[in-house]
Amino acid sequence: MAPSQVAVGLALLLLTGCTGAPPPPRTAAPVLEPSASEPPPEATAPAAPPTAPAALPPTPEPRPTGAQEPPPPAGNPPALAARIVQAERAIRSDDNDAALATAGRLQQAAYRELARQPEWRQPVLDAVPADLRGVVLAHTDATRDLLKLTRAQKALPAWRIVEPPPPAELLSHYRAAEKEFGVGWEYLAAIHLSETRMGRIRGTSPAGAQGPMQFLPATWAAYGQGDIEDPRDAVRAAARYLRASGAPGNMSRALFAYNRSEAYVRAITVYAEQMRADPRTYRGYWHWQVYYRTVDGDRLLPVGYDGTA
Repeated sequence: MAPSQVAVGLALLLLTGCTGAPPPPRTAAPVLEPSASEPPPEATAPAAPPTAPAALPPTPEPRPTGAQEPPPPAGNPPALAARIVQAERAIRSDDNDAALATAGRLQQAAYRELARQPEWRQPVLDAVPADLRGVVLAHTDATRDLLKLTRAQKALPAWRIVEPPPPAELLSHYRAAEKEFGVGWEYLAAIHLSETRMGRIRGTSPAGAQGPMQFLPATWAAYGQGDIEDPRDAVRAAARYLRASGAPGNMSRALFAYNRSEAYVRAITVYAEQMRADPRTYRGYWHWQVYYRTVDGDRLLPVGYDGTA
């Protein structure tokens, strides 16, 4: 799928979720124009697995299934650092579903707050334990990278927000695609997270991208099998496309083909590496919610939101 001209799509941060033709040499500047290149050839599975992004109208009345309000801002670096530590520790140790949901939402909101307050970066890093500093730094940089690709909007989107498939079900799709195409499950999960918050967003992007992994119909015709809206089929198509674009040997090239932005590549890589370092991180990401950047600030779009009504 060719990239759209502006980074406004179905992803949480208004990041265009779009797969394109193979990128130009990496020395070239990232482009947001459609490529005239030929699409990569059909992928084949590897012999063995790899080793190694005016006033607003009122929000439509949601029909939530357990939707929660976002946490209020921490307001200062020490309080924000404490929230981050609380969330990261719980994600890595707590098996209670309710606790994990709270931790994931707290984690997401905390990094968004920190990314908007760059002067807090060092005080927060100084206040968290040494073993979490790399995690905090990586998440902060990834959030800031994706925010660079976005613009605040005046109107809310014509999306529906739904419950995503259960985390274990999605993980089985990622792992099956990894086994078939050799693309690390962590990268597939990271793309899914950034494109549609793991399937929470239902709608078509301004560029015409569809489905949980955001494919243009023409690209789906070349790389998809089955239903573009089906999570299993979409994840499998994404893995096939990444494989044809250079994965797993050159993940940066493959990710740049998926979305022609170096910032996107860096952010997806951060999330994938966090899951690779500690697979429990996936449990927190699964609970990240749909925030939409507006001229009046972030708006949480809960499950049950329907902007198409």
